Amino acid sequence: MPSTVYWGSPHQTQLDHKETLPAKLDLILEKLNISERVKDHRVAIKMHLGFNVGYSMIHPVLVRRVVEAVKAEGGKPFVTDLPHSVATAAARGYTAETLGCPLYPSTGIDEKWINVHPYEYCQMTEFHMGGAMEEATFLIDLAHVKGHPATSWGAAVKNISLGSMDGITRSAMHDVSHFEPYFFKEKVADEAMRVAIRESCPYGAIVDDLEDPDGLHMHFFKCNLCMRCQPVANGALVIRESNFMAFLEVVNIAAKLVLDTFEPGNATFINVATHMTPVCDCFGFTGLPVLPDAGIFASDDIVAVEQAVLDATANMPIVEENLPGMMEVVAREGHPWQWIHGPAKDPYKALEHAEKLGMGSRDYELADVLPVTKPDFKQIAYIQAAPSD
Repeated sequence: MPSTVYWGSPHQTQLDHKETLPAKLDLILEKLNISERVKDHRVAIKMHLGFNVGYSMIHPVLVRRVVEAVKAEGGKPFVTDLPHSVATAAARGYTAETLGCPLYPSTGIDEKWINVHPYEYCQMTEFHMGGAMEEATFLIDLAHVKGHPATSWGAAVKNISLGSMDGITRSAMHDVSHFEPYFFKEKVADEAMRVAIRESCPYGAIVDDLEDPDGLHMHFFKCNLCMRCQPVANGALVIRESNFMAFLEVVNIAAKLVLDTFEPGNATFINVATHMTPVCDCFGFTGLPVLPDAGIFASDDIVAVEQAVLDATANMPIVEENLPGMMEVVAREGHPWQWIHGPAKDPYKALEHAEKLGMGSRDYELADVLPVTKPDFKQIAYIQAAPSD
């Protein structure tokens, strides 16, 4: 049976606050039956609170709606993210006063509040999960949809996985891209060829290997598969999809480990697809949106809600003039996020892997919580003056 994904369109018919995204989020929360489900639960609201001067994350007005729904029947909410984002959250408008609940670092102030979960993948043998996630008894993942250089995009899965692990684990997760060899120095004729390979990348994705003076190291998140290096490398540097997909898969694994700590039915996922920038909120700044707003998507099935967002944005045109000057579209194939970050970073294949892990189903039905209707031009369309005291 297909999973239900609730959707609130960013569009409205009348000039009425009841048709805006906060009101549609209220309707989504009602459809999810959040208030009754979280009664007496300690509820982790997992977010990405951004960094530095970013301002395109989920607005506190929307977060407050979720918090109030949790508290309505006695739920005990807290917002959580990585320590450095929580420590500076007030600078971006996230405080206990504005949100209506406390904010806790997912792994503790110094990332010592963790539990070890054994799991073997590539070179990894264990994942260090934040204690805040494990002390919670209900999870609401509240994710901002955006692009990401390593995975092509980020939403619910990425928000849970990297945001719930400590720095040691996050570093190891990024290193899985290097597990399969890609540089073969025996095929390099001389130092001039090695330098030529390094310099062939206009994005600085190919750098000297700090552990091997004769080697080269790839920053896979910087590579958009322009393939300019390939004629120069002549087989010495191999670009494989598997190196890129390794990171997308380990992100799924980490998210699955987190979800497995919650009882069945005690997790739900809300993706806010507005002001979708080309790179992650963790970059610490906000750029121009590169896709039109798509609204709010929510489901108890994390795979279904991710699939729904991808499908809703699949045919949207990239706003290329909004891309930073250092970014270019090199392959107009796959999802628009792949246009920006490279065809080997395939979000649909990532969801196929998530489905195989048992995280959910890509089969879904979209339920519009407030369909846009034919406008009534006679309806009062202006805000009335507030009555005087």
